[in-house]
Formats: sequence, C-alpha cells, structure tokens
Amino acid sequence: MNSNIETQKSPLDIVKWVLVAAVVAVAVVGNAIYSDESLLYRVIAVLVLSVVAVGVALTTEHGKRFSQFVRMSWAEVKKVVWPTREETRQTTVIVIVAVLIVGLILYFLDMLFGWLVKLLIG
Repeated sequence: MNSNIETQKSPLDIVKWVLVAAVVAVAVVGNAIYSDESLLYRVIAVLVLSVVAVGVALTTEHGKRFSQFVRMSWAEVKKVVWPTREETRQTTVIVIVAVLIVGLILYFLDMLFGWLVKLLIG
C-alpha cells in the first residue's frame, strides 16, 4: 500500500472514533469514580470496555488497514527460519567472548594511555 494515497474519511468513521474515545473515557473515569469497589470488578469492567473500544476501532478504515497489516506481518513471521537451540548457544558464546576480548583490549589501552599521561604530566 502506498502511504501517500489519501483515504477518504467517512462521517461514520469519525463517529466510530468519537465512540472509541468516549468508551475509553468511561473506562478511565469509571475506574476512578468506583475506586472503592473491588479491584477485580474494576479490572473486568476496564477489560470489557477495552475490548469494546478495540472492536469498534477495528471497524473503521484505519482499523481495517491495521488488521490487514497485522495479518500480513504474522504471515511474514511464519516464513522466518529461526535458529536452533545449538546455533543460538554458539552465537551467544561467540558474542560473550568477543565482548570480553574487546573489554580487555580497552582496559589495557586505558591503562597504557593513563600511564603515558602520567609520564608526560609528571
């Protein structure tokens, strides 16, 4: 998809986004107002309202494009050839050894330059 293409906003999409904002606001304000209620009930209410808000948002044009993007991304993830446990272990060991070697080199260079500066300054 070309990101330069402007999509026409339908009035219904605007109403849906206002509804999403209203549902999120109800979740936030309701959670604050009913702070004396059980945490379990408040969490359930916020989760239900979040599912409603996401459901409404996914019916908008942007939501449909996002949903398509997620499906396409998941299809690409399935195509990835993941390293085996042995390859991962070997690569990790190589990285740790390389970091240690570079760390030691930098440590000795720092010691050398410190000794040279001390020699020059006195």
